[in-house]
Amino acid sequence: MRMDVLTLFPEMFEGVFHSSILGKAREKGIVNLHAVNFRDYAGNKHGSVDDTPYGGGGGMVLKPEPIFHAVEDLLERRREAGEEAGRPPRIILMCPQGESFTQRKAEELAAEDHLIFICGHYEGYDERIREHLVTDELSIGDYVLTGGELPAMVIIDSVTRLLPGVLGNEMSAVTDSFSTGMLEYPHYTRPVEFRGWKVPDILLSGHHANVADWRRKEALRRTWQRRPDLLENLDLSPKDRKWLEEFEKESGRNMQE
Repeated sequence: MRMDVLTLFPEMFEGVFHSSILGKAREKGIVNLHAVNFRDYAGNKHGSVDDTPYGGGGGMVLKPEPIFHAVEDLLERRREAGEEAGRPPRIILMCPQGESFTQRKAEELAAEDHLIFICGHYEGYDERIREHLVTDELSIGDYVLTGGELPAMVIIDSVTRLLPGVLGNEMSAVTDSFSTGMLEYPHYTRPVEFRGWKVPDILLSGHHANVADWRRKEALRRTWQRRPDLLENLDLSPKDRKWLEEFEKESGRNMQE
């Protein structure tokens, strides 16, 4: 996979692209990551990429020309190098007005060949960028940051770890929180006892079916406690429903006590 980031601050990505999981994925050749300064495509002697909004108002708006030209140049360079993918790239606008980014979206994007992220600053984007260039608008939460760089880093990390060969254990991504529709079950490791707190006996039993049952139950319990909204979209088995009833009864007893 190739990921290009259009940004006014490419230096922000240096540490991220060369560290930890992303750095290893680049070294293995699983993902190509590039940060492009779209100021280089400003087309004026001042390198100006923004202007005042028509109709008045505060702040500055990113102009369409630099961003269109940057995307078009990226695609042309790929064609000339014979690297053009079979499918057109997903061009993603980082924007607080966009669709909320989820694990499902990460899985969808991980199936693509080429992603281009556009990171804005200032008051906003010229609307023609939204209407005629991008394929997706994504937000990582209902709050506003100074630019799209940090959200782009979050999404790039989330997508990259799903690519085959990136994680040492391929099952890690499969059992992550949200990948199953629920929050992940609790984890334990050595020592068996720490300051009087012991690992649940069932995890030491070596009985794989019982361990799998316990993990499912505890994932369901954690989801019920912390994100009950997720249960609305889950395909619950009769055993799951029985466990939920059990949690409700335990909660009622605890409140009475």
